[in-house]
Amino acid sequence: MRNISMVTKLLLLGIPHTEGLETMLFILILSFYFFTLLGNLLILLIIVSSTRLHTPMYFFLGKLSVCDIFFSSVSSPKMLLYLSGNSKEISYAGCVSHLFFYHFLGCTECFLYTVMAYDCFVAICYPLLYIVIMSHRVCAILAMGTSFFGCIQATFLTTVTFQLPYCGPNEVDYYFCDIPVMLKLACADTSILEMVEFISVGFMSLSCFLLIITSYSCIICSILQIHSAEGRRHAFSTCSAHLTAILLAFMPVVLIYLQPTPNPWLNAGVQILNNLVTPILNP
Repeated sequence: MRNISMVTKLLLLGIPHTEGLETMLFILILSFYFFTLLGNLLILLIIVSSTRLHTPMYFFLGKLSVCDIFFSSVSSPKMLLYLSGNSKEISYAGCVSHLFFYHFLGCTECFLYTVMAYDCFVAICYPLLYIVIMSHRVCAILAMGTSFFGCIQATFLTTVTFQLPYCGPNEVDYYFCDIPVMLKLACADTSILEMVEFISVGFMSLSCFLLIITSYSCIICSILQIHSAEGRRHAFSTCSAHLTAILLAFMPVVLIYLQPTPNPWLNAGVQILNNLVTPILNP
């Protein structure tokens, strides 16, 4: 990655239009962050301690919990630090790390939701072949694949963003380093790179979403063929939480990265919900 920037430190200005609300925001964000960590750690503990839950569905759910813990930890600790009156400065390298890990974990979760939809599809549409199709080896490959492709996507987005020269100003009008706000600070024309990142994020999100919709279309068709009302209810309840989490995960991507004219206040609100509320709703 080329670093031709003259900027060595950046100043995070925080959540737009929230001057004077630091104490309330600190308490609110700390509460959400605490319950995110507690809830996902409990999920992991239950899955690990119960041999009955050592199945593909709970294996992927466990990985989602790990991703949620780290995803919410990318920006929340730094935000809590400056809301409590500490320095808002962040090093250039720290900013690069912020952006990389945020998109690495976010992309990994998108791919993981797609894999979980496929797992649900196999479980409901091919129950007799489920153990054969979703073997331990296949689950391991799928789990590693989500992280591998998430890393590729995050590396591409980070490289494209930070290959630009950043020679000032150094004030990030946000509470962490993300693509839209960093491009505003670049000392070069960013129109082509904005289009490249728009296509990259849009293609990844759309591909995952279409695969998920395809899986759930097949699932719904199979559920409707179940004669037992109890069986249909059980099948719907199994997948409804997952589908809700998917919608909550993909809507922020559209609102933040695929809108033609970014709105800093809207982006901050949506991103905070995505960082802290969505992980609590881990299916």
